[in-house]
Amino acid sequence: MTTTPIETAGAGEDDQLSRSAYDHLWMHFTRMSTFETEPVPTIARGDGMYIYDTNGRKYLDGLAGLFVVQAGHGRVELAEAAYKQAQELAFFPLWAHAHPAAIELAERLAHYAPGDLNRIFFTTGGGEAVETAWKAAKQYFKLTGKPMKHKVISRSIAYHGTPHGALSITGIPDAKKYFEPLVPGAFRAPNTNFYRAPEHGDDLEAFGRWAADQIEQAILFEGPDTVAAVFVEPVQNSGGCFPPPPGYFQRLREICDRHDVLLVSDEVICAFGRLGTMFACDKFDYVPDIITCAKGMTSGYSPIGAAIFSDRIMEPFLQGSQYFPHGYTFGGHPVSARVALANLDLFEREGLNDHVLANEDAFRATLEKLYDLPIVGDVRGNGYFYGIEMVKDKTTKETFDADESERLLRGFLSKALFEAGLYCRADDRGDPVIQLSPPLIADQAHFDEIEQILRSVLTEAWTKI
Repeated sequence: MTTTPIETAGAGEDDQLSRSAYDHLWMHFTRMSTFETEPVPTIARGDGMYIYDTNGRKYLDGLAGLFVVQAGHGRVELAEAAYKQAQELAFFPLWAHAHPAAIELAERLAHYAPGDLNRIFFTTGGGEAVETAWKAAKQYFKLTGKPMKHKVISRSIAYHGTPHGALSITGIPDAKKYFEPLVPGAFRAPNTNFYRAPEHGDDLEAFGRWAADQIEQAILFEGPDTVAAVFVEPVQNSGGCFPPPPGYFQRLREICDRHDVLLVSDEVICAFGRLGTMFACDKFDYVPDIITCAKGMTSGYSPIGAAIFSDRIMEPFLQGSQYFPHGYTFGGHPVSARVALANLDLFEREGLNDHVLANEDAFRATLEKLYDLPIVGDVRGNGYFYGIEMVKDKTTKETFDADESERLLRGFLSKALFEAGLYCRADDRGDPVIQLSPPLIADQAHFDEIEQILRSVLTEAWTKI
């Protein structure tokens, strides 16, 4: 890893940047009023596992930016790949034309993908990939003589993106209420939050069967002749990293096959090493009909996403005058595609997937040390993707009410963790959780640093309840 000197702004310049950010920059998912009187945290650079603000202060990146920077910050070879490609061909669309970088990346992704998922439709991000998957599923069934199949089933509290179609699939009411009415035809089933499923006791497999069967019940209730697809994340992000119970995806695959419903594996977060495999469906031994992915494909060094389709879905689009009237100007951008290829080369050269598989148990064990704190109710996840659920009472699993959650997460934890040197995510879409998703280069020393900061801040948080 090449380390460069920290370039920081002077105090006056830093204040000016913060003021300009508040005056002109509309930050995403952000309460802008927060920064009317407080400075905007401004990150100037990154190196390896760490990021640095404009004052030169160092923070451990416990979220890989936003589940993105798999290979770590400051990878010069990825920047050089972008520079070289931009010199050769900075841009050309994939509208009835191709370019070498997109062709090579499509072939590479088809090689990694399971089964017959051989057709790659490039986007610029994950929400667009989900949007693409739903539109393609609708048209596929129209082309194959089942025009009523247009609905989708997703899971409670699941996040699938912000475009109107993807937002309709999303299962978070607060994320949708300002934008309704949305695209009709999206329905919800229970997720795999075993911590909040006391009626199943300790039988994780029975819970998994029940959770999968609830999706079948939703299909049957809506009518199998109207349901096109089921959208599920391998490990559900929103709500705090819900892993699938044993056998869950095998049963879900059977259900989808029985009712001729497409199984979409939304791997925008979970693909490209987050769980230790290139595609997360391989970790849990199932073959979907469609994979949506983005984020880690380039380790965040340039934006790109993709929907990956099986040969079966592609087949009717290859006939006669049929085509998919859908696309994005920057989908499969030459620079992004070339960076993705360089990133995948880096994955193989440095064995990042194997590194995650070799260290995931140590990561879990280190986080599980926090169970001795009264505020920690559950530690769950897979690979390098974990959520820590906070509770008021460990015995009863009593959670915080809305006011307490507001004071705990936004009033204290988010700022306190950052000030303590850890960038991560405190979230209450569902029950209050802290989410961790470090770059895939993390090792035991980083796990220990994360645990020590969490221990200190959570101990203080408990005194404020």
